[in-house]
Amino acid sequence: MIRLKRHIHAAAFAMLTIVTSCEGIMDGIYDSPPEIIPARGQLIVDARSWTDWYYIDLPLLHRLTESGDTAALYEAQTKHQPWAIPMTLTGESDGRSGQYLYWFDVWGEGLKRNEFRSFTPCDAQPEPDEWSFAIHRDNVRTNGGAALRTEYTSFADMPPTSEPFRDMAFEPDQWSENEVWDSQEQMLLCLVPSQGIKTNKVLSSWLQLYIPPIPPGFTHDSHVFVLRLKDNTYAALQLANYISSEGDKCWLTINYKYPY
Repeated sequence: MIRLKRHIHAAAFAMLTIVTSCEGIMDGIYDSPPEIIPARGQLIVDARSWTDWYYIDLPLLHRLTESGDTAALYEAQTKHQPWAIPMTLTGESDGRSGQYLYWFDVWGEGLKRNEFRSFTPCDAQPEPDEWSFAIHRDNVRTNGGAALRTEYTSFADMPPTSEPFRDMAFEPDQWSENEVWDSQEQMLLCLVPSQGIKTNKVLSSWLQLYIPPIPPGFTHDSHVFVLRLKDNTYAALQLANYISSEGDKCWLTINYKYPY
């Protein structure tokens, strides 16, 4: 009976690995997914990679919109350079950046019960000179910014400017060491390595993985979020969808308004 239970757990976790990989069930049938054309004020981010961050520069998008350069704007809306999560240490450690290995109680209380196992120092996350927020699968971080979740689910219903929100409590990024999952190799042992890095828990809440059940599921919050950038300008952001037309999860469609 014990051996049978172990086989059932292994099979279920294999299904977990498939689902959490954010790969669509139709992968391999098409050489590439059909092109998605973003609307005005919209981003398309293929954030399926476990090992990369993708950076968004809202002022750049605004400048391109104002210039009328539609080709360059389309590139900025849809083509995002991957910035790899460092897996080695090439210089002096800052004492925090690196790989944190955690055990998760997948078969019991789920993600809320987890235990630290080990830490491997690595280089700090590289980033471009100019950026507003960055995405890694279901994680979001800001460049010295802070975020607020609003009660609105449509840009059309939002106040015309960010003025009514400015005195509200915006949440800055917070240190995380067990949420930015960057490998599946030890998942059968309920062990998942994560990058130690600051993330914005408010913005990240627009897409969350939950376990149990097995296979796991995603919760999608379609509320509009307000992002305060470090220069005290504001943006409105909304995760409109997280699934591509081919069924690939972590393929994000983001509505944005900047400046707001």
